[in-house]
Amino acid sequence: MKILLLIVASLVVSAVVLLFVLALVSRSGDLPGLVDGHLPACPNRPNCVCSECPADPDHLVEPLPLPHGVVDLESRIGMTLTRMGGEVRIERDNYVAATFSSPLFGFVDDFQVRVDPEGRQIHLRSASRVGYSDGGVNRKRATRFRAQWQALLATTESSGNYQ
Repeated sequence: MKILLLIVASLVVSAVVLLFVLALVSRSGDLPGLVDGHLPACPNRPNCVCSECPADPDHLVEPLPLPHGVVDLESRIGMTLTRMGGEVRIERDNYVAATFSSPLFGFVDDFQVRVDPEGRQIHLRSASRVGYSDGGVNRKRATRFRAQWQALLATTESSGNYQ
């Protein structure tokens, strides 16, 4: 019985150490940035969603419609991400990138937004930096962003903060 308890305890400690190491690796990574002016495709793992990958239905989320006449679009996107608990890392013309950290181990996920003025869309990508599965966290984050963005636009519209 003691041997079984030692084996189980060793496995648990090993798993926790592995999680801490993976969290450290995720914190040392960088934002993926744009690839040829678009959000990068998702890797072949279920821990990523992207609206610019129509040929990849397992990772696809719908883009948002680009509202007409909203001023300070990138700063409003950044404000939405900050309200969600993200830390905005990049905010420039037609692109905003933020990171989110998990509360327990500090795993870092990247959230990117690309505004497509020609296509009148806002594209999203949310992805884990390490690991395989995320339990649907990135898809939920994209859905939450959509809801909070639409709420912000409704507030903006009612207050007349359009150009």
